[in-house]
Amino acid sequence: MVRSSRQQSFLQFREKFPFFVFERQEYAITARGLDIRFTFNLADQHQFYPTLFIPGKSFFLPDADLAGRLDNIVFNIGMIELISYWKAACPPTVIIKPFALHPEQVIWWKKLYFHGLGEFFYLNSLNVTLDDFMHLENRSIDHLPATAITGYELRGPANASLELPLRDKFTPDDSIIIPIGGGKDSAVTLELLGNKSGSLPLIMNPRGASLETIFAKGFARDQFIDIRRTIDPELLRLNDLGFLNGHTPFSAMLAFVTVLAAIVTGRRNIALSNESSANEATIEGTDINHQYSKSYQFESDFREYVNRWICKDVNYFSFLRPLNELQIASIFARFPKYHPVFKSCNTGSKTDSWCGHCAKCLFTYIILSPFLDESQLVKIFGKNLFEDGSLKPFFDQLTGMADEKPFDCVGTINEVNLALCETIRQRKKMELPYLLDYYKKSMTYTRYEQIDFTTELVHLSGEHHLLPGFSGILRDWFLRVNG
Repeated sequence: MVRSSRQQSFLQFREKFPFFVFERQEYAITARGLDIRFTFNLADQHQFYPTLFIPGKSFFLPDADLAGRLDNIVFNIGMIELISYWKAACPPTVIIKPFALHPEQVIWWKKLYFHGLGEFFYLNSLNVTLDDFMHLENRSIDHLPATAITGYELRGPANASLELPLRDKFTPDDSIIIPIGGGKDSAVTLELLGNKSGSLPLIMNPRGASLETIFAKGFARDQFIDIRRTIDPELLRLNDLGFLNGHTPFSAMLAFVTVLAAIVTGRRNIALSNESSANEATIEGTDINHQYSKSYQFESDFREYVNRWICKDVNYFSFLRPLNELQIASIFARFPKYHPVFKSCNTGSKTDSWCGHCAKCLFTYIILSPFLDESQLVKIFGKNLFEDGSLKPFFDQLTGMADEKPFDCVGTINEVNLALCETIRQRKKMELPYLLDYYKKSMTYTRYEQIDFTTELVHLSGEHHLLPGFSGILRDWFLRVNG
């Protein structure tokens, strides 16, 4: 990805827009569902009103069980939502009004913002440090008049951890929310955990691939938690005008929304599908990681934060954390019902397709190539991506032959190289397509070809937060496929 130098613009924006305010939060529980709206203020010059809506369904807890219990989690969703709007001008001061924050919460949020915006800072060539990029200022109010939407009074601080009104009919290992993005990873989690009686898929802004994934598992259209998030058009207008723009930690937004879903449905467990490979930095030798909010570090920090400040009964974890991308691909290859419907391409997300021209498409093709034959891969992607010479720049980034990895959710350089070497070994004397032939002639291939491919398939990482019931399910399937 091309870097641009926006440091001068950054300084000018910070001078013109010296503060950003989280003004208020509003929510209402009605027959149609849960409506949430936030008000953000950019230096009294621009107002933003992002919203979140969760349609009510039969698995919601009764309104009486939720009354007065949502202020805190809604506030925390506002805290992660605001970063998408702050980054337009990066004001030096952020003023928080709805609730007070404990000093330890301020430290926690600054860490998330700073590392979650690492890619944004890097690609815009912004010279910032953790200490100076933002000052979080509390101006909590003792009393916020009830609005027509909420009917609630908000009082700080936001640091009271709730007990979750769990549904009695579920055992701890049955009560599961499974976020579905439409890719191979969440399909594996859904297939392995979706048979539990209390399992519920969760989809933010449903699209073809995510819906078709849950349908392939047997869930009906009314059997998932439907999250509808809207971005204020004013932010998009500012982007068009040349304000600062770039990647934000979306998975952190998803994390807080899943906790809200756990509270309103009485589910205890939130099973993400992030793997050990997400821990690798995008820029070698730095902390810059496109997948920071999918990393084990964030997962650990988030679990501690939720337990202390929001709801002590929620168990947020990544079910696939013990696995690497190769191991996940080996399991996913065993589930052909998802092969026609899964999609991981950001470019093709609006048309529910594989674009065939991006790093994510190429990575997914590579990581599946040792486990699916060429005809199966072509059927999924519409063409043989190894024959496309225009993908060579992405290929070089994925294999480590370029200076940096793609800024996308892709596996490690080691995994990519081992997958390519194994694919070439399986082809034996067959004529190799362009990219594989190019790779076989490289020094990178020479370094990796002697490594035993199976070594990447037989070991589970011990760095995870799985309870025994969940680790047992994962281990049984792992041994079935790779034992």
